[in-house]
Amino acid sequence: MKINVVSIFIVLLALTSCVNNSTSKRNKNMDTLNLTQKWDKTFPKSDKVEHTKVTFHNRYGIALAADLYKPKNAQGRLAAIAVSGPYGAVKEQVSGRYAQTLAEYGFLTIAFDPSYYGESGGTPRNLTSPEISTEDFSAAVDYLSVRKDVDAQRIGILGICGWGGFALNAAANDPRIKATVTSTMYDMSRVNANGYFDKMTVDDRYELRKKLSEQRTKDYLAGNYERDGGVVNPVPEDAPLFVKQYHDYYKTERGYHRRSPNSNDGINKTAILAFINMPILSYIEEIRSAVLLVHGEQAHSRYFSEDAFKRLKGENKEILIIPGANHTDLYDNENVIPFNKINNFFVKYLNEIDE
Repeated sequence: MKINVVSIFIVLLALTSCVNNSTSKRNKNMDTLNLTQKWDKTFPKSDKVEHTKVTFHNRYGIALAADLYKPKNAQGRLAAIAVSGPYGAVKEQVSGRYAQTLAEYGFLTIAFDPSYYGESGGTPRNLTSPEISTEDFSAAVDYLSVRKDVDAQRIGILGICGWGGFALNAAANDPRIKATVTSTMYDMSRVNANGYFDKMTVDDRYELRKKLSEQRTKDYLAGNYERDGGVVNPVPEDAPLFVKQYHDYYKTERGYHRRSPNSNDGINKTAILAFINMPILSYIEEIRSAVLLVHGEQAHSRYFSEDAFKRLKGENKEILIIPGANHTDLYDNENVIPFNKINNFFVKYLNEIDE
């Protein structure tokens, strides 16, 4: 059979063009997020750092939006930290406060909206995933590692509340992460599968799965996804203290933000199905890099950090319990959040300083 070389060349050229056009279109779409340029945070702007909006993408092609904070007049390649959380919050709330403060200490930092949240991309909106929510931290490391003003060998991450658990999960999977800090950490798999304080039974779990699976059918028929309602408002008088503390942050001027799921209609109801079935902290014993767990003494969630710490191995693992602090004190109370300790931890391990 005679082969028409010219025809083959034309076909290959056309295929290459299609691939390039597809890639260009995908990259273009990832760069067209609707980003707010005005300062709309729940905390004041620092005059010690430069602030810019940036975007990057994870390996699922979802575009992520972030606030980048850089010390003014910084020179050379800096150590960098990616920050996210709490679960159901956006970067204009807690993570941005942490990122901006750590930039004042000299780090280049980003506070990012996770996939499906805030200004980041991804549909359906207000979804969480054991895999993708963890992946977003590694995607942030991807982005930071190729910046000319970042030392790729000196990158850390910081996760707050539910994103504390995802940060530990990312650290277990991604050796590029040289140091990890969690603040008021939640294990989202454990709390969804077992309830608070591990009170859920096998039958309880079955009934929850049944209810959520029925919700899936309803959502499919409706063509949209029902959300869990966010932080309860108004708060019942007999509500647990930690529910009232959440309300005091998310539903008041103190921490309310219009893009925050917790401040508004919440996260997709069926999102927790994946967490029930997929434990996120399965391999934290294998984390070789440095870890610091920070929690409040009076926090209802304290046991998550204490139990995780018992599983960590190595002399470079630490836990710090803040006397008298509750869960949400570590969101925004700068008299309580141990920024000096966090800074010293990152300085030590991102610069590989020996004791």
